[in-house]
Amino acid sequence: MKKLLFVLLLTAFASGLRAQELNAKVSINRQQVSNTKSGVFDALQDKITRLLNESAWTEFKYRDFERIQCTFNFTIDTYSETDNSFTGSLIVAGIRPVFNSSYTTTVFSMTDKDVAFNFQEFDQLEWRPEQVDNNLTAMLAYWAYLLIGMDLDSMSPMGGTSVLQMAQNVCTNAEMMGFKGWKAFDDTKNRYAIINDYLDGSMEPFRQLQYIYYRTGLDHMAENTENSRAAIAEAIRLLKESHENKSLSMLPQIFTDYKRDEIVSIFSGQGTSKEREEIYDILFRINPSQNNYWEKIKQ
Repeated sequence: MKKLLFVLLLTAFASGLRAQELNAKVSINRQQVSNTKSGVFDALQDKITRLLNESAWTEFKYRDFERIQCTFNFTIDTYSETDNSFTGSLIVAGIRPVFNSSYTTTVFSMTDKDVAFNFQEFDQLEWRPEQVDNNLTAMLAYWAYLLIGMDLDSMSPMGGTSVLQMAQNVCTNAEMMGFKGWKAFDDTKNRYAIINDYLDGSMEPFRQLQYIYYRTGLDHMAENTENSRAAIAEAIRLLKESHENKSLSMLPQIFTDYKRDEIVSIFSGQGTSKEREEIYDILFRINPSQNNYWEKIKQ
């Protein structure tokens, strides 16, 4: 009996270490689709949630409290009961806790405008990397790998390389299905462009900034504000370098879009005027559309 109890406890401990990587919240906005029963949309939300949260995407070991908080918010523009087709968009975001605080920070957020797939109410969603033949599961796998890889980059220098390469492999294999979002040079912000730029050698400063911004910057903000702000300023300089290395990449601009409020709060009225002016100049050159916010840094 004692031996059996020991085996059960050991199994429970091992399974705790092997917990899935994601803790995703999924929403389906179908307001633009009228005169359609809700069953297929409820099933879609449930099946997507299960795939994201119950799949073991990598070989890494995650405890429950280490799972990556993320959101997948779908907006469905069209739905056809005739061929079970859906089109729309997806806002995906990954969220990371900041050490020694109750604060959470966005590691990545973007709108995928190329959402198109087929789904029936009783379909089972399964990700099989060796057989990419379903655009919905391919999209979910791509974003899962990207969020996990970027989270790992924020924990150790370029620590997510192997997982990010899985996202790149999804692009390569999914292109042959003929759906938008996977092809090179179709769009500077499609799935292919995002992962291709992120793994491009010339964009290595952008990957380096992930660790510096989060691990040496935000994670120490509670204990040493001045040093943390200096580390984040260093990360912003790496943002500038990555923008100069590959000016057509949208990653630096996307970064400033979802980090806008946070960066402003860190530098507004803080540090020297010279430092604030430098940070303002970098951000304005990368994303002038947000200048109303960048102006606050100089105040």
